[in-house]
Amino acid sequence: MQVEKFYYDNKIVRNFAFAAIIWGAVGMLVGLWVALQLVFPTMLNITQYFSFGRLRPLHTNAVIFAFVGNGVFMGVYYSLQRLCKARMLSDTLSNIHFWGWQLIIVAAAITLPIGLNNGAEYAELIWPIDLAITLIWVVFGINMFGTIIKRREKHLYVAIWFYIATFVTVAVLHIVRSIELPYSWLHSYSWYAGVQDALVQWWYGHNAVAFFLTTPYLGIMYYFMPKAANRPVYSYRLSIIHFWALIFLYIWAGPHHLLYTALPNWAQSIGVVFSFMLIFPSWGGMINGLLTLRGAWDRVRDDVILKFMVVAVTAYGMATFEGPMLSLKSVSAVAHYTDWIVAHVHIGALGWNGMLTFGVVYWLIPRMFGTTLYSKKLASNHFWLATLGMLIYAIPMYWAGFQQSSMWKQFTEAGQIKYSFLETVTYMKPFYAMRSLGGTLYLVGALIMIYNVFKTVKQGKLIANEAAEAAPLQKEYHAHAGEHWHRKIERKPVPFLILTLVVILIGGAFELIPTFLIKENVPTISSVKPYTPLELQGRDLYVREGCYTCHSQMIRPFRSETERYGEYSKAGEFVYDHPFQWGSKRTGPDLAREGTGNLKKSNAWHFRHFREPSSVSEGSVMPSYSFMLENDLDISKTEAKINAMRTLGVPYEKGYEKIAIAELETQAKTISDNLISDSIRISPKKEVIALIAYLQRLGKDISKNPIPTFNR
Repeated sequence: MQVEKFYYDNKIVRNFAFAAIIWGAVGMLVGLWVALQLVFPTMLNITQYFSFGRLRPLHTNAVIFAFVGNGVFMGVYYSLQRLCKARMLSDTLSNIHFWGWQLIIVAAAITLPIGLNNGAEYAELIWPIDLAITLIWVVFGINMFGTIIKRREKHLYVAIWFYIATFVTVAVLHIVRSIELPYSWLHSYSWYAGVQDALVQWWYGHNAVAFFLTTPYLGIMYYFMPKAANRPVYSYRLSIIHFWALIFLYIWAGPHHLLYTALPNWAQSIGVVFSFMLIFPSWGGMINGLLTLRGAWDRVRDDVILKFMVVAVTAYGMATFEGPMLSLKSVSAVAHYTDWIVAHVHIGALGWNGMLTFGVVYWLIPRMFGTTLYSKKLASNHFWLATLGMLIYAIPMYWAGFQQSSMWKQFTEAGQIKYSFLETVTYMKPFYAMRSLGGTLYLVGALIMIYNVFKTVKQGKLIANEAAEAAPLQKEYHAHAGEHWHRKIERKPVPFLILTLVVILIGGAFELIPTFLIKENVPTISSVKPYTPLELQGRDLYVREGCYTCHSQMIRPFRSETERYGEYSKAGEFVYDHPFQWGSKRTGPDLAREGTGNLKKSNAWHFRHFREPSSVSEGSVMPSYSFMLENDLDISKTEAKINAMRTLGVPYEKGYEKIAIAELETQAKTISDNLISDSIRISPKKEVIALIAYLQRLGKDISKNPIPTFNR
C-alpha cells in the first residue's frame, strides 16, 4: 500500500498555546482586581475605566474567549491533525484565525473599559466586534472541516464529534444572540426586548458554557487524557451516548437561569426538566474519562500532568452535578442572585477549563520543542497552588451564598425584614477577602507555569513541521462483522455535521419560536409607556457602566422580596427594554421599583450616592461615579436612538425625534432645579442628571399610585 509523507503544523499550536497562557494570566489578574474592589472599594476604583462594572465584563470575556478560547484552538489544531492524519487545510487560514482572534481580544480589552458595552452578559461586545467574531469563526470552520474532508483516517474519532458540535452550535448561538440594530458605528440596541431578550440571552449564555467551555474541552479530554495515560478510552459506546445525549439536552437548559421570573412558566418548566436530565450524560462523560485511567492510577501519584487532568475531570463532574441541582426551583430560590452561583461557575472555570488547559500545555510544549519539561517540581508547585487556590476561592463563596440568601429572607418576630440589604453586603467582606486570597494563589500558579514553559522552550527548539506518514484515504470501505452501527455515521462528516445541527436546533426552536409568536407569552400592560429621551439616555449610561453586573431588576414572587422591594415583576413591564436588564447577581439591591413606593429616594440622595456612595450608605462597596458629575451628556445620537427604537417596535410617534432633544432638555432642567432645593447646583447637561431620571422612572408605570412622568 502506498504511504504518503506530510508534515503536521506545530507552529500554529504553539501560537495558540502561548496566547492561552498569557491571556489567561491577564484575565485572572483582572478578575483578582475586581474581586479586591469589593474588599477595598475606595482604594482600587481609581478611575472610571477601572470601575467594577466595566472590568467585570472584561474579566469574563478574557477568561472565556481569550484564555479558554485560545486553549480550545490549541487543543483542536494539535489533535485534529493527528486524528485526521493530515495537515490543516490551509496555513494561511490558520494564521488568519490566530491573528484575527487576537485582534478581537485586543479590541474587547479596549472597548469594554471605555464603556462600549451591549449590556448582555457574555455577549457585551459591540456589533463590529460581533461581526469580526463571525468572520473569524467561519475561517476556523472552513479550516477545520476542510481538514476533516481531506483526512487519511476513515473514521472520525470521538474528539472530532465534539469539535464539530462546537463549531455548529457556537455559530448558531452567536448569530441569534447578536441580532441587533446599530444606530451608530459603535452602538446598537438588541433586536429583542424584555422577556424575549431574557430567553434569548440565557439560551445563549447557558449554551456558551455548554458549547464553548464544555464540548470542545470534552473533545480535548477524549484525546489528551488517553495520550497522557497511554490507555485507550474506557468505553466507545459510552462516548456515543455521552455525545448525542449531551448536545440534545444541553440546548434546552437555558431557562433554568430565569426561574421565578416573568418568563412564562412553561418555558421555566422545560428548563428544569432538561437541566436535571443533563446529569446523566455529563456524568457518563466524567466516568468515561476517569475510568480511562484504569490500570494507570499508580502513575497519577507521580505524573503531574495526570494530576491536573484528574482534578479537571473531577471538577467537571462536580459542576455538572451541581448545575442540575441548581436548576430545581427549590434550590434556585435559595441560590439565584447569590455568591453561590459565583462559586459554581468558578469550579467549572478554574477546575475544569483551567486545570485541563494547564495539563495539556505541560504535555504539549515539551513534545513540540523536542525536549523535557524544565522543572517537574515547579509544575507540581503549580498544581498544588491551583488546587488550593480553587478551594480557598470556592468554599467561602458557597458559604457567602448560603449566608446571603438566609439574611435576605429572614423576618423579625414582628414580621419585619430583619436585615437591611446593606447589612448583608458588609457581612460579605471577609468572604470576599478569602476569595481574593484563593484567586491570588491560582494566579501565582499560572505565572509559575508561564516561567516553566518559557524555560522549557528556551532549552528546546520548535519542531515547526513535524514529519508524519500515512496511507491515503480509501474511498471504498467494507464493514466488518459486528461493527457498531454508529461507525457508518463516523465515516460521513457532512451528514454528521447536518445531523448535529438538527439535534441542537430542536430545543432552541421549541423554546424560542412560541415565545416570539404567541402573544399571550408576553401580555402587555396599558400603563407601561416608552422611556422619555432623557430616561433613555440614562438607561444607556446604566448599561455603559455595567450596573447590571451588581443590580437586578426582577422581583421574584417571594414574600421576602415583595416586602423588601415592592410588587413582583410582570412580563409586560419590560416590552420596551432593549436589552433587558434583569441581572444575575445582587451585590447591590434590586432596582425594579427604585422610583416608587417605599424605595423611592430623592434626586439629591441619588446625586450624593453617585458622587460618594459611602456618604449616604456607610459600608457600601459601590464605586464612586463622580466623573458623571463632570461629563456632559452626549445628546448627538438622540434622534438616531429614537428612530432605532421605533424600528424595534417602541411606539414613539412619527416625527417625535425632532422634538426629543427639546423634551430632554426640559426634563433635565426640572431635575436640576429640584436639586437646588437641596443646595446642589449642577448643570442639567451632566450625565448624572440622565441617570437619575432613569432610576426615578423604574417601577412608576405599574405603581398603584403612579407619579406623573414626562410626556412621551
